[in-house]
Amino acid sequence: MEKLVEYIVKNLVDHPEDVEVSSKIDKDAVIINVKTNEDDIGKVIGKNGKIISSIRTIVKSLSIKSHKKYIVKIG
Repeated sequence: MEKLVEYIVKNLVDHPEDVEVSSKIDKDAVIINVKTNEDDIGKVIGKNGKIISSIRTIVKSLSIKSHKKYIVKIG
């Protein structure tokens, strides 16, 4: 799932070399942290949060197959 988020974010931003995606396991969820260049944060979030919401929807729909909960955070 981490690779999918990285692929999506790298194709959205102007500085794909600055994208860092990491994950950690919490009690009942896997938290995926996305870090980008400060100039690209707005592109990942999108107008009114539509882009990040779409990314979260994709991750949520794919997580049903793996029976794990994934949370995507922008940092």
